[in-house]
Amino acid sequence: MRIYTMGASAVALVAVSAAPLTAQQYDAQPGEEVIVTGNIPADLSGMEEGPDVEGVISAREGDRIEIVSDDGTRRVVAISPATEIRSSGGFLGLAREDLRSTQLLNGIPVEIDTVQWGGGSLIASKVSLKSRDLRTAQMIHNATDQRFTANEAATEALRGRVANIDDYNVKGVTNVYFDTNEYDLSDEARANLCSAAQQASATDNALLLVVGYTDSTGTYEINQDLSEKRATRVVNYLQQQCGWQPYRMMTPTGMAEADPAADNTTEYGKAQNRRVAVNILVSKSVDGI
Repeated sequence: MRIYTMGASAVALVAVSAAPLTAQQYDAQPGEEVIVTGNIPADLSGMEEGPDVEGVISAREGDRIEIVSDDGTRRVVAISPATEIRSSGGFLGLAREDLRSTQLLNGIPVEIDTVQWGGGSLIASKVSLKSRDLRTAQMIHNATDQRFTANEAATEALRGRVANIDDYNVKGVTNVYFDTNEYDLSDEARANLCSAAQQASATDNALLLVVGYTDSTGTYEINQDLSEKRATRVVNYLQQQCGWQPYRMMTPTGMAEADPAADNTTEYGKAQNRRVAVNILVSKSVDGI
């Protein structure tokens, strides 16, 4: 049983409301809070077919995902225990918990078959995605976890440094890379940083969170210092050369060798881990979910 509390103006946006109570059935007064309770059906058979939804996952909260279509239309779709998740390689064979936490990541293009429930709410009967898009989203997830809920101590330290990180949706991630023991920016990195700033400028209410990382070479103390220097160098360049305003920058941090994006036992993997992730964040309070 999930309970959602919201103002009356938001009733029409409830995608997981119980069938007995809908915006059409209850005339809420301005400023009045409405409590909507209900379990998402585990059996979708016999339910009326809903519209097909195609776009990119832009946010998620509990059993809901928000999809943004090419024309900018936003739809919130509920995920049921009966929802099938399929990649181009076949059925993933995972439970809903696993799909919600590890597969339905922000940035994945999806095609969703829906059924209607509760006076206009939509439940996904099938979610289709491509394996290569899933792999790309997982790489972004490894670089900067969407909810920063990994169990590593270093990731918990990031939560402590950015206490309200769960209040934001990740809209994009740009990684720039460094040579061993270095924190100077390459020409490619400089160009990519300004492109990231331009992308963020086109995103309403966007903030930037800069997080530095290292490979596994060296001691923790050395890597922590190096990751902080890399993050600081990126922040300075974004502000001084790319025109990003300091008041739209969250406090940067270094994570040493935590959350590797690739295998640290190979030179290629180490090169992928010597990075700074520039995350475009938007507060959920203004992002619609």
